[in-house]
Amino acid sequence: MMQNNTALVTGAARGIGLATSQLLGEEGWTVAMVDRDESALREAADSVSSAIPVLCDVSQPEAVERMVHAVTQKSGRIDALVNNAGVADFGPMADTSFERWRAVMATNLDGVFLCSQACLDALKKSRGCIVNIASISGYRASTLRVAYGTSKAAVMHLTRQQAIELGEFGIRVNCIAPGPVKTKLAMAVHTPDIIAAYHDAIPLNRYGSEIEIANAIVFLCSDKASYINGQILGVDGGFEASAIGLPALRKCN
Repeated sequence: MMQNNTALVTGAARGIGLATSQLLGEEGWTVAMVDRDESALREAADSVSSAIPVLCDVSQPEAVERMVHAVTQKSGRIDALVNNAGVADFGPMADTSFERWRAVMATNLDGVFLCSQACLDALKKSRGCIVNIASISGYRASTLRVAYGTSKAAVMHLTRQQAIELGEFGIRVNCIAPGPVKTKLAMAVHTPDIIAAYHDAIPLNRYGSEIEIANAIVFLCSDKASYINGQILGVDGGFEASAIGLPALRKCN
């Protein structure tokens, strides 16, 4: 990897996006950090070497066009796009208004489409890559996730559509599907019962960390993944592969 490679990471002010930005910075990338939370973005960018902070709501087409133009004007190129920005709105289907549904889709799905489309010219020039961030909820249906889970399943399929169409330009497109991750937000809203239930369902018997997800993202951005295209990589401790019975089986060991 050349030292002047540029990655554009959305939702970069916290969590997985920040961890990914920091790791890319450590590996010599210039990182365009994109978020709609101005104060959080400013603070996060201070922790990343060669950061280009850009304020943008990825659900707004004109804002995305301006953001990508600003990044290319400053860096001269885009070699990797990490579509990480997302919102989580959990609730019963009966209580999910169309406004709530659209708010989730606007960021989680429309944002991925808009950013990818806006970056196409730059990615064609660099023969770069796209890494979309979905969720294990795109694989496994669960209560209270009618909008969130559906948006992430759509991101998985969009990844395959992009990979098929863009491969001829040398652009690789892959997807990361994180399982439960030990973020500040998750720990604030997950009760001890929820945490125990997740541990029971995950073969590794623990949540993942933000850096573990970031490691997978950075790998897919690197030349080491040069022949990986159209894939959905679950980074979930085996959660998607497991069925039922783990607690009972562990008692036998």
